[in-house]
Amino acid sequence: MTLTEKVNAEISAAMKAKDAPRLSALRMVKAAIMNKEVEKSRSLEDAEVLQVLGSLVKQRRDSIEQFSKAGRADLVDKETAEIRVLEEYLPPAASVEEIEAAVAAAIAETGAASAKDIGKVMKAVMPRLAGKNADGKTINEAVRRTLGA
Repeated sequence: MTLTEKVNAEISAAMKAKDAPRLSALRMVKAAIMNKEVEKSRSLEDAEVLQVLGSLVKQRRDSIEQFSKAGRADLVDKETAEIRVLEEYLPPAASVEEIEAAVAAAIAETGAASAKDIGKVMKAVMPRLAGKNADGKTINEAVRRTLGA
């Protein structure tokens, strides 16, 4: 069963269970997948669906940050609930140790020594963490810490 089929099945289950918040989040996922399929003029593979899900989670995190600054706890709760639903479909998150190990290996591989080399290190780290749910912002912070930038 592909991720798209799984989302469709979960939408039906959420409708039957009358779980409105979950249904709303799943419909948002389905709409994002369908938009990407229209953009590419073909069905998406699971890896592409995971990219769509990752971007949706990133959007929600950005929204949470903005809503927190504005004091909108109700919207923060809504976005947090949507992230929980989205993360059910993503691979497990990369641990801090995995990120640190990938960063150390990339720095050794690229010979990076200063903050000027952050871009090179990021290019080398990202493929090492492919298949893991790793946030680029977290990885960038680890690279900066390690390089002392």
